[in-house]
Amino acid sequence: MTVTRLDQGQRYRPRMAFLKKIEALMMEMQSPDTGIKTQTQTVMVASIPHAVTGNDILQWILQRLQITAEEALHLGDLFVKYGYIYPLQEPKNLTLKADGSLYRFQTPYFWPVQGWAADDTDYAIYLAKKNIKRKGILEEYEKEHYNMLNQKINYKWDFVIMQAKEQYKAGKERKKEDRYALDCQERAYWLVNRTPPGMQDVLEYGVDRVTDPNENKKNTMEAYRREIMYYQQAIGKTRVKSSVSLGGIVKYSEQFLSNDPILSGCLPSNPWITDDPEFWDLNAKLVEVPTRMRVERWAFNFSELIRDPKGRQNFQLFLKKEFSGENLSFWEACEDLKYGDQSKVKEKAEEIYKLFLAPGARRWINIDGTTMGITVKGLKHPHRYVLDAAQTHIYMLMKK
Repeated sequence: MTVTRLDQGQRYRPRMAFLKKIEALMMEMQSPDTGIKTQTQTVMVASIPHAVTGNDILQWILQRLQITAEEALHLGDLFVKYGYIYPLQEPKNLTLKADGSLYRFQTPYFWPVQGWAADDTDYAIYLAKKNIKRKGILEEYEKEHYNMLNQKINYKWDFVIMQAKEQYKAGKERKKEDRYALDCQERAYWLVNRTPPGMQDVLEYGVDRVTDPNENKKNTMEAYRREIMYYQQAIGKTRVKSSVSLGGIVKYSEQFLSNDPILSGCLPSNPWITDDPEFWDLNAKLVEVPTRMRVERWAFNFSELIRDPKGRQNFQLFLKKEFSGENLSFWEACEDLKYGDQSKVKEKAEEIYKLFLAPGARRWINIDGTTMGITVKGLKHPHRYVLDAAQTHIYMLMKK
């Protein structure tokens, strides 16, 4: 089986440190002095050398780590699931049985800690070889993968078939026991690295890391200087005291407590526990007369006022008296651009520029030259947030 290492772009998996610990145990387990004694066992009328039983593995873990039988069995399961040990009698079942079931140790070259990537070409060769051996009888998920890989790497499919035939031919020349053991080894490797549907993928690592947690760094003086500088800068950063942060949370909670209809109840009745919808009617987006509690909430901060459609409507009337109603209209247009249809972003951005920002615009808004320069430059390649600088400027202007 050929395996090529994939360029990972200097990114490392977060569980590699965990696998290093398993690797250390596996080295002890295979030690001639302190490890498990292997012996030749008969499987399917073939004498397989260097085999161990599941019970031997379990007893070794119990003696070495001094843990409970349940924990030892779980750890043994992990050894099999991660591909460090593979079963000989039930190759499809990657679990450790605490009986006389036979297992073998996986070659260290194929341990997950090595970081070898399970390449598509290698998997295609494995499936093609299995297809030749079984004359087209594959598992359903293997058939799907086989067809998918045929389309994906069709340009080198002749190479895949040629390699599969050569490996199949070389396998037939091996002894029966070697051929059986290698088949189990290869099947276990691909069950770990190409998990069948419904089976847990233990190598699903999540987000990649940009540094290797297992790397043994030989730090130089320059590296120590950079590290000292980093910590000095971190210490010098301004931080809010915990007491101040907690005080802010308490103050916020107390301020909004009376306006929380679930915690403090609501008038005229609670619509979550009754069938009376009057609360919703009184607090609809736009009503002729808002409730007292709703108006009081506008006084908490400007965000509360501008988020409420009724509050924004009243604020617009105030701005018109101050001859600055275009400011709120511009802010609303920016919100529509930000959260509207993606296909209309360019069209909306151009309309907003012509209406509010262009020289001699009908509803021209007053923003400083720096912000205008940033906005005009961004409008050459418009996107949802191209007007953020101008919107923030107008927001702060209205807030004041």
